[in-house]
Parts: sequence; C-alpha cells; structure tokens
Amino acid sequence: MKLQQLRYIWEVNRHNLNVSATAQSLFTSQPGISKQIRLLEDELGVEIFARSGKHLTRVTPAGQSIVDLAGQVLRLADNIKQVAQEHSDERRGSLAIATTHTQARYALPPIISEFTLKYPDVALHMQQGTPKQIAQMVSEGQADFAIATESLELFTDLVLLPCYRWNRCVLVPKDHPLATLQGPLTLEELADHPLVTYVFGFTGRSQLDDAFKAKGLTPNVVLTASDADVIKTYVRLGMGVGIVAHMAVDAALDVDLVALDGSHLFASSTTKIGIRRGTFMRGYMYDFLERFAPHLTRDRVDEALTAGPRHEQSLFDSLDLPEY
Repeated sequence: MKLQQLRYIWEVNRHNLNVSATAQSLFTSQPGISKQIRLLEDELGVEIFARSGKHLTRVTPAGQSIVDLAGQVLRLADNIKQVAQEHSDERRGSLAIATTHTQARYALPPIISEFTLKYPDVALHMQQGTPKQIAQMVSEGQADFAIATESLELFTDLVLLPCYRWNRCVLVPKDHPLATLQGPLTLEELADHPLVTYVFGFTGRSQLDDAFKAKGLTPNVVLTASDADVIKTYVRLGMGVGIVAHMAVDAALDVDLVALDGSHLFASSTTKIGIRRGTFMRGYMYDFLERFAPHLTRDRVDEALTAGPRHEQSLFDSLDLPEY
C-alpha cells in the first residue's frame, strides 16, 4: 500500500468518480491512476469502486470506509510535513482561507494587510464560495480556515470558533420614501416594499427570514445575491430596498444611499471560523486567528480543538463577543 494510491482513491472520490478530472488535477495520467487503484484493490482483496466497463459507477460500502480512512492518513501525512516545517522555519509556509464575499471584501482586508507584513514568506491563498462550499473545502483539506456565518455547523468534523456578532442595515436611495422616515423602521414598513438581499444560506439570511415569519409577514424579495456590492447596485437601480450586513456599508463609497439601522428588527448573527479537527496549527495560524478575533488566544484555540465534537462552543458561552 502506497501513500500515492491512497491519494488517488481520495481524489477520485472527491472528483465524483471522474478519473480524467482527477488526473488533470494531479498532473498525471488517467491510465496511471486506474492502474494504481486496481493494484490497491488487488492488495486489499476488495473493490473500492464498482464499475461498468471502464467507468467507475459508485463507491462500494467497503470502499467508502477505505476512502474515509485514506483521507485521515493523508491529513496525518500532511501534519507530519507541517511539524517538520514548523521546526525548520516557523515563519515560512502557506495559509489557505475559504470565505464569503462579505468577509473577504469588508472584514479581512486590514487583518490580511497586517498579517502579510509580519509574515512575508507565508503564501496566503483566499478562496470564495457559498458557506456550505467553503466549509466543505476545509473539511476536505483544501483550505485551513472557513470564515462564514451560515452552514458551518453542518460539518461535524469542524471546530467552530465564534469571532464577532453583527447585524444589518437597510439601504435606500436618497429619494426613497423610507429615506425620510420619522422614527424607527418597522418590519411592517419593510414588508410593503420590494426587497433586495442575500441568497438564502448566505450572511445571516436565516435570521432575516425568521424575523418576518415571527411577525406573520411575507417579505417581497425580488432579487437575491451573494455579494453585498451587487445588492447595492440594484438598490441604486431602484429595484428595491436593500438589506445588507452593517459592515458592508462604506461611508465613503455609499454616499448616494441612505443607511437605516436594522439592528432592532433582526436577531444578531455570529461569524465563526471553522477548523478541521486534527489540523496541525502553525504558529502564524494562531497569530492570524488572534488578529481576526482577539479573544481567540492560543490557549483558547487549543482547548477548543481538543474539546471533542460540538463541545467547543461551551468554552465561549461566557464571552461577550465584540459587535462589528
């Protein structure tokens, strides 16, 4: 049994049994991968993949267990490399962050700027996607940290570290009727207008829907997007009233819009960082976490990583998280 063979079956499974796509991603040949998988199956005496002719059709029950264990072995092998690198040069390496547009555009820039100045030899990679996609990236070892508000809890192999709480702003053009509203905005008033907001599953959208439902109201959502800047674009076009994260309002760039406080209308949301359980933490990774959320000290992070599935949250229950 070779480490390379385990990588092949892991990657073939990750690429939905597409051997050609797997070969391209690993810069090797399709026949070479097929041969090594056959050799591994012969050695183990079981089929990992069921076949129809030359095509893989599904993962067998035994194969699924083997693929899962292969993933664990590959992650441990990667941890061995990380341990060696940490001792040989603690300020050199890589950090892959998977996050949503809102975090990448508004929350992360000052943190990234400070981090790269201190660690110029750490290659930083940022990947964007839906909350579910970025959680999966970390779960499968394609990224080190997932930063999002929604969906991380769907992956039980991730340790979730709460970072900060935030709420929403309502955005309208200056000539909109709500722009001159006297007194606090109400959900009933919002329900009277077409709304432009986040796609369900993005950036605290569930709290928004829950607030309307609790009042027996049906919001008239005419357009959804995963990008706050896209939402603002369509608010400017007059398509509807925008509801975005408070952090997504730029006082310098959004001078043509009126921002109304929405924090009394919706429950606050919590942005979290997800880390795959068993990840070897480099020194600069701890530093990044503490820069992003000062309460995420090395000791607290280590305690959460070893707390056991779904017990890490209790370590932070007494903390008064900052409001963004």
